[in-house]
Amino acid sequence: MGRRERPVDPADGPVAAFAVELRKLRREAGGLSYRAMAARVPCSAATLAQAAAGDRFPTLPVTLAYVQACGGDIEQWQTRWEEALAAVREATAVGGEVSQAPYRGLARFETADQAYFFGRTALVERVAELVDAHRLVVVVGPSGCGKSSLLRAGLVPRLRPRVVRVVTPGAHPRAVLPEVAADEVIVVDQFEETFTLCQDVGEQRAFIDALVTAGTEDRGCRVVLAVRTDFFDHCARHPALMEAVRDSTVPVGPMSRSELREAITRPAAAAGLIVQRELTATVIEEVADEPGGLPLMSHALLETWRRHHGKALTLADYEATGGIHGAVAHTAENLYTGLAPAERHRLRELLLRLVTPGEAGAQDTRRPVRRAELLTADPLDPGPVLLERLAAARLITLDDDTADLAHEALLTAWPRL
Repeated sequence: MGRRERPVDPADGPVAAFAVELRKLRREAGGLSYRAMAARVPCSAATLAQAAAGDRFPTLPVTLAYVQACGGDIEQWQTRWEEALAAVREATAVGGEVSQAPYRGLARFETADQAYFFGRTALVERVAELVDAHRLVVVVGPSGCGKSSLLRAGLVPRLRPRVVRVVTPGAHPRAVLPEVAADEVIVVDQFEETFTLCQDVGEQRAFIDALVTAGTEDRGCRVVLAVRTDFFDHCARHPALMEAVRDSTVPVGPMSRSELREAITRPAAAAGLIVQRELTATVIEEVADEPGGLPLMSHALLETWRRHHGKALTLADYEATGGIHGAVAHTAENLYTGLAPAERHRLRELLLRLVTPGEAGAQDTRRPVRRAELLTADPLDPGPVLLERLAAARLITLDDDTADLAHEALLTAWPRL
């Protein structure tokens, strides 16, 4: 028998239950050591041990290698794995425990997250006032300053009961704006995608002209654009757009210390928790002078919340995450190092497909990609599970057919990427 493993309770969820089943198979095979198992299959002892640790759901290739090393029925265990994967997906879907976290990690706050969105009250009011006074408004700020959250969780609820439509340009921006209804507010988030994802200059211009027209016609329509600072010069190449927002451009700067305190403590309070004073003070000191630090702060606090026991989020739990400067890398590296070599190679392929390299000194940007473009027809392709694991770690977001980096902060916060 190999080394003693940490006890796992199958009642802790589908990942733990699957790990218990794998351990049972190993016992029935005579209690092989993981080193002996590794000698039989193309997987390391550490990878096989991780499969049954109960911390993460193993990929299908690793599971089948584990089963093969124990002399189990490959076809039967593939079916078991698929059933367990369905249970894992259900457990981590929206409405599960993670969705109730008071922090959103690298992901933006959505309109449904209004109850946990704090620290931008004055700025939300400023933008709302400009929307009332002007047909077209531009919100501009660096990556990581919280523009998307400001608009989705702050401005949209503030503008109710007006009809507000939030869109992102994507590769074909003209398609997202077929027509505009009277009195509608169109919020174009990540407006820089007009230039980074759309390769047709004519379509770029047609989209911008349509926005300017919608924002100047006398139908009560309003248009709000959110754009990264380093792409604002692209907007300046369109005189009609710049004229329309001459008096209605809102810069998004860093939060004040009092706003940061709200963003740290009030989401926890909304979830019935408290934040240790030492933790609040530490986070404020680390984030106050950190450009684009809000998503890093949110991720570190999310990981702190995952570790908490009782009613308090503590400095000790926060430090265990790696803090502002290490939590994202800590999460990503834990996922990466738990993979087999072939899985690591596949993960690299997936992540690099989600990035658009910057040109002429511009920063790299994320690139939403259809899942069908990322995956293969190979039934042993670990891609689908890797995407699910990246999403569970809040490093990417998945909707029905698209994968996207949770935030561009990941591009600099994880050195390996």
